[in-house]
Amino acid sequence: MEDENTPTGGHDQTERARAWASTMDGHSAHLLRTAHRDSHAAIAIAPPVDRGAREGPDGPLPAEGATRAIGAGDRHFAEQPDAFRTCFERDRDRILHATAFRRLAGKTQVFIFPEDHQRSRLTHALEVAQVARAIATSLGLNVPLTEAIALGHDCGHGPGGHASEDALSPYVEGGYDHARWGADVTLAPLNLCSETLDGIRNHSWSRPAPSTPEGEVVSWADRIAYVCHDFEDAEHTGIVAAHELPDLVRERCGTNRREQLGAFIGGVVTASAQCGRIGMDADTADALSAFRSFDYERIYLRPESMDQAARVIDLLRALVDHFTASPTDLPSDALPEPDASGSDVVRLAAVRHVSGMTDRYACRSAMRLLDWEVDRLPAALDFGP
Repeated sequence: MEDENTPTGGHDQTERARAWASTMDGHSAHLLRTAHRDSHAAIAIAPPVDRGAREGPDGPLPAEGATRAIGAGDRHFAEQPDAFRTCFERDRDRILHATAFRRLAGKTQVFIFPEDHQRSRLTHALEVAQVARAIATSLGLNVPLTEAIALGHDCGHGPGGHASEDALSPYVEGGYDHARWGADVTLAPLNLCSETLDGIRNHSWSRPAPSTPEGEVVSWADRIAYVCHDFEDAEHTGIVAAHELPDLVRERCGTNRREQLGAFIGGVVTASAQCGRIGMDADTADALSAFRSFDYERIYLRPESMDQAARVIDLLRALVDHFTASPTDLPSDALPEPDASGSDVVRLAAVRHVSGMTDRYACRSAMRLLDWEVDRLPAALDFGP
């Protein structure tokens, strides 16, 4: 008989998955598509800032609408300004040095336990930061803020990719959303600026729009990066081939990552500079939507991927249930405060600990604490001694 606190239900499409699917095409606005239905951040209608202007003796001034760094920034706990770095440069640096950021190296992007050069969640964050920087620089926006949001946007992910959200949602009021969790829990000890946290919290297209144009840039950069690099990884493993891409994608954006990134970045820069809002022209956005739909059908929702997702869900729920029932197995720094009590407090401590695990650590924990055999785990490399 199941305990009333035990999550139930199979691995059917979740509310999160439906919300994701609803953002496939973006949202139509005047002359462009936006990432968020309630997108409102405005920038100056002006030509993009080209390389020549940036290399001039005085450098570019921030564009109208760009977020300005002021003093120590708007932080939960007040701090003194740094002598040399802006508040957003400090945010970027704090994220880069954070344990949560380093752990992304051991967390799934698409393929669990990637071999050779397949992406991890860390390399995904780095590629998002590159795409976002390219867009923000060309539009004269605040580049350090853009980089901070991009580098931190996935720090709330659990092991096993997006399946971790389905696994952990039953234990968290309102569900486990990696964007909210990353901003409000994982990165909370860093005391980041409110603009940085807002961009991280709302980078997913199914979330409310970020309050800054830099945050909206990261929303686009995230989608552009994963659509392109997830296809490239799947192509290298023989799952898909370039000639199978939809005609719309091949004709408008090419068949390799360099061509595709150039087309999508250019689509955002040109449309945003012309319209005064962060977005992409409709033709290029249609190609990005078709590309993403292809990735879903051929990569994310293929039977092998769904089987691995189901195994991840079983694994993480088993670990949370174990630590909730046996909190003394939690490491000392994960234990609730001595004066805290109640099953909810213990359960959230278990979720916080499990969500921070790397893929390998979660699997080894199940073998050590739950006596799981290797064949019960997500498909993995050798787990022998």
